[in-house]
Amino acid sequence: MTVAEVRCWAPDGMPEVAAGDDLAALVIAAAGALEAGDVVVVSSKVVSKAEGRQVVAEDREQAITDETVRVVAVREQPGGGLTRIVENRLGIVGAAAGVDASNVAPGTVLLLPVDPDASAARLRTALIAASGVPVGVLVTDTLGRPWRRGQTDIAIGAAGIAVVDDLRGEPDANGRPMGVTVVAVADEIASLADLVKGKATNRPVAVVRGMDHYVLDADGPGARSVVRLGNEDMFRQGSSEA
Repeated sequence: MTVAEVRCWAPDGMPEVAAGDDLAALVIAAAGALEAGDVVVVSSKVVSKAEGRQVVAEDREQAITDETVRVVAVREQPGGGLTRIVENRLGIVGAAAGVDASNVAPGTVLLLPVDPDASAARLRTALIAASGVPVGVLVTDTLGRPWRRGQTDIAIGAAGIAVVDDLRGEPDANGRPMGVTVVAVADEIASLADLVKGKATNRPVAVVRGMDHYVLDADGPGARSVVRLGNEDMFRQGSSEA
């Protein structure tokens, strides 16, 4: 009998990350020996900290404005303040443009990496050099979803892993060709990893084993390739524009 199985764990022992830290060395020290085909999933927060993306900003709202390309929706909250859904410089549509004020020094905020795909590629290169085995890397961030409560992690950066599995034209279980099925592989792995990383456990890194059939020899197209742009975006006109 063939069994489909995936293992996912978040190692303990990652120290607080600061600008200039060797993130690959910290990951290896916490995760231990990696195996060929492992996918290393890293929170964008620690990537941003290592890359010095923590900036002085007494006003988080101004920082959000600075990172915003397009405002999609604005809603006043019952307890005061506004929630802004915007498109940021990476083309990602979400709350607050990815500007984070949690777990950082007072008077500062944390911005997303400048190029999360490039960040993932650099980390992958360093991890392969340190471990001697091919691995994939995902950089993740937390987003809400339209029409559904709750947040989930998605991949905003990817290297060495197929971000989607395009099954269009492949036969289904009854032999009929599938017409629209494109599996969001990187996002599904990101969500799985978030279940073990948690939000307040100081475990910003997870290792996923069993997804080696999606791990690539090259860096691949990256997570930016899954962002719908222009006419592909069926919901581009937000409530503010409407």
